Amino acid sequence: MKNYLRPLVQVGPAKPDTALTLAGGWGWFTHVEVLARDAAPRVVAANELDEVALAPFTAARSSIAGLQMDRPRVMGILNATPDSFSDGGLHADAQVAVKAGLAMQVAGVDMIDVGGESTRPGSDTVAPDEEIARVVPVIEGLRAGGAGAISIDTRKAPVTEAAVAAGADLVNDVAALTFDPALAPFCAAQNLPVCVMHAQGDPATMQRDPRYDNVLLDVYDYLAERLTALEAQGIARKNMVVDPGIGFGKTLEHNLALLGRLSLFHGLGVPVLLGASRKRFIGTIGGAEAGSGRAPGSIGVALAALNHGVQFLRVHDVSETIQAIALWRAAMAGKQI
Repeated sequence: MKNYLRPLVQVGPAKPDTALTLAGGWGWFTHVEVLARDAAPRVVAANELDEVALAPFTAARSSIAGLQMDRPRVMGILNATPDSFSDGGLHADAQVAVKAGLAMQVAGVDMIDVGGESTRPGSDTVAPDEEIARVVPVIEGLRAGGAGAISIDTRKAPVTEAAVAAGADLVNDVAALTFDPALAPFCAAQNLPVCVMHAQGDPATMQRDPRYDNVLLDVYDYLAERLTALEAQGIARKNMVVDPGIGFGKTLEHNLALLGRLSLFHGLGVPVLLGASRKRFIGTIGGAEAGSGRAPGSIGVALAALNHGVQFLRVHDVSETIQAIALWRAAMAGKQI
């Protein structure tokens, strides 16, 4: 029977001498939850485990696109699309998109994630040439305006090549580099960091009737398999980030099961990204029909994720989230950081 380990993360100044620091970050743990497919969860003291079992949790994470993983990082969403689920059309004009991205930069965003293809439920695939035409002027404008780290949200190698030539630093692929067989070799050759996300099905069909044996462990196993496969194609594990894919082929109950035990994914030994911003389940639970009204709920989920030690938060409401994180850090530490 395979066991899965989940550190029970704590944050705050009362850290015992025996506690282990999680991934070189702000969280620490003294106990872990042991999960299995055919057994009830149980909690054991971390000092009962050997160093090999604990190594994925205690090893400090490598920098990603020049960003150290010792504090929470905010990835701002910039959709240069006419049809994204929450902000489609707002930034379809390149000049408007660049202005919005540079405003995120002023607000203190760590990375700007530029996308030219909507992956909302039911969306259709966009031709590479069209996607390139949408994202390249935005990336060029951001780079010319002095933006920091930029990621390209795409599944396609031609789009990635054009985006990297324009100045993108990271590839954020909702298909975990399975959609285009040319993408992983290109990323390996360019030594590009990649974000590997779980999704069940493609955007056009993923929400029709998603099913899992155990959503938490199924998503974990999928991501573990993808990391191993990408390593075999030449992408270094230190260049990988994982995303459990909230809302991508998942019901409200699936999303909550993942959120409740997010710290499991630190067992993969790489930084973890959460992209839950303005998703439908936030509107359902929080009573906000329109995506633009889901900022408070999105921030609530983001702060909960920080209590699991999640390193990246991908968000729409950048300035509000950054302010919330600053107050969360100060309140948890008992002093201004």
